[in-house]
Amino acid sequence: MNKKLLLLLTAASLLAGPSFAQNPPATDRPNNNAVNSSDQKNSNKPVAGANSFTEGQAKSKIEDAGYTNVTSLKKDDKGIWRGKASKGGASTDVSLDFQGNVNAAK
Repeated sequence: MNKKLLLLLTAASLLAGPSFAQNPPATDRPNNNAVNSSDQKNSNKPVAGANSFTEGQAKSKIEDAGYTNVTSLKKDDKGIWRGKASKGGASTDVSLDFQGNVNAAK
């Protein structure tokens, strides 16, 4: 009789499953976007990193930040798109990093 009880308890515990193996619910995490929208900026200088923006996407992100006449875009060895653009009637050097930060040269 003890073997049957032991077998029954073992089977019941296997069916219930161990509670420690369950995944905890998702929690809030810091706002660390891979790509920022045009109204977000987390750095006043370009952040080096693997950049997956195409040249067309880089141009669009720079234009979304209020620049026009975006030209001469080239990705450097740090993954930063660099080029020339105009804003407020003035021409300036601009950059776009992998996070979507658009910065004018200072």
